[in-house]
Amino acid sequence: MRIGLLQCDDVAPELIDAHGNYPAMFEALLAPAAFSLGVSLEWQVYRCLDGEIPDDVEAVDAWLTTGSKFGVNDGHAWIVRLEDFVRALYRAEKPLVGVCFGHQLIVKALGGEVIKSPKGWGVGLSNNRVGEREPWMTPWQHDLDLLVSHQDQVETLPEGASTLGGSGFCPHYLIRVGRCFLGVQGHPEFRPDYSRDLMRLRQGLVGEERVRQGQASLAGRIDDGVMAEWILRFMREAMAVREG
Repeated sequence: MRIGLLQCDDVAPELIDAHGNYPAMFEALLAPAAFSLGVSLEWQVYRCLDGEIPDDVEAVDAWLTTGSKFGVNDGHAWIVRLEDFVRALYRAEKPLVGVCFGHQLIVKALGGEVIKSPKGWGVGLSNNRVGEREPWMTPWQHDLDLLVSHQDQVETLPEGASTLGGSGFCPHYLIRVGRCFLGVQGHPEFRPDYSRDLMRLRQGLVGEERVRQGQASLAGRIDDGVMAEWILRFMREAMAVREG
């Protein structure tokens, strides 16, 4: 399976030596699931934050969008161009999985609404309930607990979208749009040590009390392996549907 990674940010310079950059994080996330499923992964990275937006939806088998310190409503030229590419992928029914910023980008590009949440920052471990079970959700479980770092949230879904899971803090946490798009607000690629360091780095933005709560939450179980399998199974199913 050839995956095109739409990279929308770099790890902060203060953290990159200890934790690596986002492409390495996603490769490490999906490698065990790929081995389990007997899938060989090939990666093509596009540095969208530098204006490197793909021009061919068929360049790879499936696409994956990273998170970002930028917001989908910031109006940067590269974000506007990336929205155009997301719409092209949707018209072509090409598989796309959006993570955090990528999740919100899908929603905005297709006519939904993303806002800065009045509930403030979500950091640390986010606990969510999955209310809709789909065939690619194997291994199945009702809970989906992933690490997060966000203050923007999906407010209104676009046409053709459905919410698969969420919480009182983030109702539209896991969504599917049409047959080919999947979005998740959490960061399955994050590890607890990176989440801890990122919270410390952003304490001035997030607030001391919210960081303290987020740090304490890191002792909980994280469903990164489950989400990795769901991502690859979703991509494989979406590819099969597209091929008829």
